[in-house]
Amino acid sequence: MSKKIDVRKFGRVAVLLGGTAAERGISLISGTAVLEALQAAGVDAIGFDPAERPIAEISQFDRAFIVLHGRGGEDGTMQGLLELLKIPYTGSGVLASAIGMDKEKTKLVWLASGLPTPKYRKLTPGMDFDAVARDLGLPLMIKPSHEGSSIGMCKVMKAEELPAGFANAAAYDSEVIAETWIGGSQEYTVVILGGEALPVIRMKTDRDFYDFEAKYQAHDTQYLCPCGLPAEKEKELQELALKAFDAVGAKGWGRVDAMMDEQGRFWLLEVNTVPGMTDHSLVPMAAKAQGLSFTDLVLEILSQTLEEAR
Repeated sequence: MSKKIDVRKFGRVAVLLGGTAAERGISLISGTAVLEALQAAGVDAIGFDPAERPIAEISQFDRAFIVLHGRGGEDGTMQGLLELLKIPYTGSGVLASAIGMDKEKTKLVWLASGLPTPKYRKLTPGMDFDAVARDLGLPLMIKPSHEGSSIGMCKVMKAEELPAGFANAAAYDSEVIAETWIGGSQEYTVVILGGEALPVIRMKTDRDFYDFEAKYQAHDTQYLCPCGLPAEKEKELQELALKAFDAVGAKGWGRVDAMMDEQGRFWLLEVNTVPGMTDHSLVPMAAKAQGLSFTDLVLEILSQTLEEAR
């Protein structure tokens, strides 16, 4: 992945950043980092914020580097537009992007593929929350189905806390799920780049879980790479992540999050088809452990748009 790249082949590149989703702020930081790295490498790259420019102007570019997090950029809609305009773009296609953005649909695909993911229930207004707690057990993780960066997520310890947890998540999304909490768990992420699983990263935080603050604001979150797993367990997790990534049809680059329980079993949480690229982000961290600088990383991702049509 360290091959020499002739940047002139890229032509004029739109770095899609910002957007209108709840993760706009993170996307602006991620996109700016990508844009600056590409420009420093000599690529004719220009920032393009769909929230501030007519989307029709995207037709003026030769290819697109998508760094839009959340809905409107990571959910297949932008990918569909670029497909119609025949503009090559980074990352997963329309279907994989749409599935990956939907936590429930991702879990359904994984369950149908025989892959391990925590038991869950879809939550709806007025339902019997006590029955959900009895079915899944406590504690529970409540998640908006279509948000990233842990936005709207919370841990519920008691059944009577479920309605408030649901209301909190429902403020961000019309679809909400409750997921069995993996007891005694350790959280890991596996970055996928060009069909290869990079070194595993373990995230450690004193908070209840790896939430938005732990991801982007806290300075006490620990990122362990090497992750501390025995070599055979790390390989097992990498192979599981590749299967999970492939099951939803993802390609190019992305990230798969998982947990390991007290018995050493891995449980898949979600797939990210446009992961963060900030100074707190995990993709650059794993790439560095693989010997790739940030510039090498973004050029490798962009170079995937020169390959055969998806």
